[in-house]
Amino acid sequence: MFIAKEAALEAGTAIMQVYGSTDFAVEYKTDRSPLTIADTSAHEIIKNKLLVTGIPILSEEGKLIPFTERRYWSNFWMVDPLDGTKEFINRNKEFTVNIALIKNDKPLFGVVYAPALELLYWNEPGGAAWRQNNGPAAQIHTHRNERVQSIVASKSHLSKETEEYIEQYPQAELRTIGSSLKFMLIAEGKADCYPRFGPTMEWDTAAAHAIVEAAGGKVTQHDSDEPLYYNKETLLNPWFIVTA
Repeated sequence: MFIAKEAALEAGTAIMQVYGSTDFAVEYKTDRSPLTIADTSAHEIIKNKLLVTGIPILSEEGKLIPFTERRYWSNFWMVDPLDGTKEFINRNKEFTVNIALIKNDKPLFGVVYAPALELLYWNEPGGAAWRQNNGPAAQIHTHRNERVQSIVASKSHLSKETEEYIEQYPQAELRTIGSSLKFMLIAEGKADCYPRFGPTMEWDTAAAHAIVEAAGGKVTQHDSDEPLYYNKETLLNPWFIVTA
């Protein structure tokens, strides 16, 4: 899995070159989500790096691959070259590179890299979860409290339904942060749950999902105990909750 970490780090370097420039253009996709040259540059770097594995690649910024082709994939790379483009544009450092290896519709491995924070997270397939920040890597674990003490939510996408869920826990501290870093707060034991009652795509969650599970947590659909599954006909996730 070293190649995925290497790809994330190289993509992060390219992203930071754009981030540090005095100006960069912002375009908008058909769904009105923003797109910058950092998104496309990171996509090209990751794609070229992972192509040598011979494993198919599904990327937010890549070609849309029809389900009639994808349905036969037993494993594939799921990539979000720049998760948190709004945070990138706002220059608040809370954006990530997400790369996951999906096997039989489940995330086997993930790497999440926050280049502006120099934070790298990953998991070993079937093993532990790790965090690295300018030094040796440290194993991370979720921390389960008897009562919900800390809830993490989206900085840019806080829906009415999410607010209603949070109101059930008036004693809990609310933390807001961008991108897949919300998952990482759960994985590190710094928050108890992350409710997401709003739209996300599979590439938004896959890498972080793998890391949270390796750290001892769960990512389940909001109305059942079923986990999120990947490579569906529609790549839109159902609402979900991440718990320690």
